[in-house]
Amino acid sequence: MRARKGFTLVEILIVVVILGILAAIVIPQFSQASSDAKLSSLRSNLQTMRSQIALYKVQNSDNLPPADTLANFEGAMCPEYLQSVPNNPFTGGNTITQGDNTGLAGAPGDGSSDWYLNTTEGIVYANDTGTLDDGTAHSTF
Repeated sequence: MRARKGFTLVEILIVVVILGILAAIVIPQFSQASSDAKLSSLRSNLQTMRSQIALYKVQNSDNLPPADTLANFEGAMCPEYLQSVPNNPFTGGNTITQGDNTGLAGAPGDGSSDWYLNTTEGIVYANDTGTLDDGTAHSTF
């Protein structure tokens, strides 16, 4: 009798089918992980900017940085408060729009910049137009 030296077609097909099933399970998990990482980064960046604005307010008689320097947030806050404005992970940029939510100077979530600083509240919001799977806008964080 001859010794068997290879795999049969049936064995190879079974392995290919098993690998296909595993890939179908694993690949969607990686795409969800990417979205979760961006959201986590967005929340972390917002936390950092908000805490540094709060620190500025505490050290400056509950006042926000002057309006003329808010447009250049990095210059107003750097280096003792914020070394640089972090990127919005959903847009990739770090521009800031400021306003008081009256609609005259934009509003959070209008997509006109990467971040929105409400000069009345002193709170930074994400200013991209993205939403989560449940419909929650990034600008509500």
